[in-house]
Amino acid sequence: MSVLKTNRTPNRFIAGFCFLSLLGLAVGMSFLTPQVWGETNAKTAKSNAKAASNSASGQRMLDAIKYLASDELEGRGVDTRGINLAAEYIGKEFKAAGLNVQAVNESAFQKFTINTGSKLGPTNELQLTGPDGKTIPLVYDKDFRSCSFGGSGKFDAEVVFCGYGIDAKDVKYSDYAGVDVKDKVVIIMRRTPQQGDKTSPFAGAHGISRYAALRYKVSTAFGKGAKAILFVNDHYSTQENKKEAKELEEDAVEELITATENWEKAKDGKQAEADRELKKALHSVQQTRKRLKEGKFDELMKFGYAGSGDGRSIPIAHISIEKCNELFKDAGKPTLQELESQIDADLKPESFALPKWKAKGEISVKQIRTEIKNVIGVLEGKGPHADETIVIGAHYDHVGYGGEGSLAPGSTDVHNGADDNASGTVALIELARKLAARKTPLPRRLVFIAFTGEERGLIGSAHYVKNPLFDIKNTVAMLNMDMVGRLKDDKLTVFGTGTAPRWNKLVKETAKAYDLKLSLKPEGFGPSDHSSFYGKQIPVLHLFTGTHSDYHRPSDDWDKINIPGMERVIGFLEEIAIATAENPKRPEYVKIERPAATMRSGNRPYFGSIPDFGGEGPGYHISGASPGSPADKAGLKAGDAIIKMGKTKIGGLDDFDLALRMFSPGEEVEVTVMRDGKRVKLKVKLGKPK
Repeated sequence: MSVLKTNRTPNRFIAGFCFLSLLGLAVGMSFLTPQVWGETNAKTAKSNAKAASNSASGQRMLDAIKYLASDELEGRGVDTRGINLAAEYIGKEFKAAGLNVQAVNESAFQKFTINTGSKLGPTNELQLTGPDGKTIPLVYDKDFRSCSFGGSGKFDAEVVFCGYGIDAKDVKYSDYAGVDVKDKVVIIMRRTPQQGDKTSPFAGAHGISRYAALRYKVSTAFGKGAKAILFVNDHYSTQENKKEAKELEEDAVEELITATENWEKAKDGKQAEADRELKKALHSVQQTRKRLKEGKFDELMKFGYAGSGDGRSIPIAHISIEKCNELFKDAGKPTLQELESQIDADLKPESFALPKWKAKGEISVKQIRTEIKNVIGVLEGKGPHADETIVIGAHYDHVGYGGEGSLAPGSTDVHNGADDNASGTVALIELARKLAARKTPLPRRLVFIAFTGEERGLIGSAHYVKNPLFDIKNTVAMLNMDMVGRLKDDKLTVFGTGTAPRWNKLVKETAKAYDLKLSLKPEGFGPSDHSSFYGKQIPVLHLFTGTHSDYHRPSDDWDKINIPGMERVIGFLEEIAIATAENPKRPEYVKIERPAATMRSGNRPYFGSIPDFGGEGPGYHISGASPGSPADKAGLKAGDAIIKMGKTKIGGLDDFDLALRMFSPGEEVEVTVMRDGKRVKLKVKLGKPK
């Protein structure tokens, strides 16, 4: 299940209807201590062993989860070899279950590519040119570096210094006041004014301001029409780097003293180890002193820092303070340190244009495109409704070795994802096996799909609904499983019960036979792949056994999975699938007026768009609008790409998120979208934050 990161780095905004609310479902649930977890795991393992010995399906599922959640599969990240091993495994299991795995160009795999990173292109050059032929060349790696989160392109435009690149109405501060940056190259300092001052309006929660985020600065400059961005370090941070280097040198000296004492005391058996430790400590001292002597505290961002962009952004580079000051000196302007001090003193911007100076260059950042695939198996129906389809799905990807999707900061361990979502994948395979074993074909076609890219924003399911194997208008229902491996106290949450009139009664009656205590959620939009189908006006149900402290962490492993609980969930969904397939009438779609709790907009006005993370081309692509939302009332549709909001250019979701914060609830804003190759202007009256 995907996760929403609000304090995000400039990597792509992962996660759509992602699960801040998932954590909300855990309110009142005390997370277990390691000791209790150990006892719980032992009980679960014992229960699983008993279930496996009593049930062939239990053993199959246990073995399958062990494999899918093994280190060999590398957390099934979309850019790992492990996810391809998982896809091959699922395809073979679908075939063994009796499904047709030749429906997608004679294979089980619906293949497509996504952006999974960036690499440096062949041409990256930059120079500053002034009056009378004055030129300041910049050498790559020494004076500047390209930024991986930017785009590619050539530029030759006037330069404008825009301070910290902040436009903050809430603190009545704007570095853009009085300067025009349209089609200009902007120089922007990193971070915020008055750093270190806890009383500053830029201190933010825990001393961290959202105005310091690189993505905020990029979106703001892009929205105001900048041609390119040149970031430069702020003086305060370079002094902090120097202070840190001194502290590291002091620590290294202490370690050397300790290593020397241990070396002197070491006996024959431990002399070799003492030699190694002494050599290591000595090297550490030499390196830290070398750094202090060189005095290079104005560190350029390494390529890859802050993640990758989507290729739609403007060119971005990071230049040295030395070269920036050289430019300012020749233009008769104060140094960066002087400008920073003045801003700190009175909290007034010090922005200015340099009309006689231009930045000329080319930034080349190549997007890494990776082939990924949905895995599809088909069980044909028989009878007058055989052309109607029920999709049953679960995503099989997870977050690999951590990073943005992880809730274990800094961890590079394999995130095995046993519950999220090896459990749903294995349940999907077992359900396919059960339904394919029926002697009499069901009246409607069943399409089993193991989706990819869910953790990056429902990418696999979004791709499928745009490129359906069978007519999407004849897809009558979508049944989804995401995190169904931790059934506890018989509690099962079912989303989407309000998306068709029949669901409530059917779900409640079916649950009785499996002793399930249901928590019913009527909304059709939520944190998993069913959202893509509900956006196409298809009734949905989504099954979920609850959150836990292992969510999106390396500790989500197979030994905590409740196999008997999974068998009950599978039996429950099997009966619902059969009932839906056998009912002569297709489920009737219901438009849920109130948005899902997972779609909260915090302190922004409510808009109600549904992101499409698989969209190609410029703009913020949407897969639909939440029923009854401002976007829905204004006429925004699936497939639209928002390219402008008011006077602000929109290049992607981050730009849209920032632009939305510039308006107030109740305000009417003109939104420009690209629809079928044409510009369409719509008026959206923004709602109160949800």
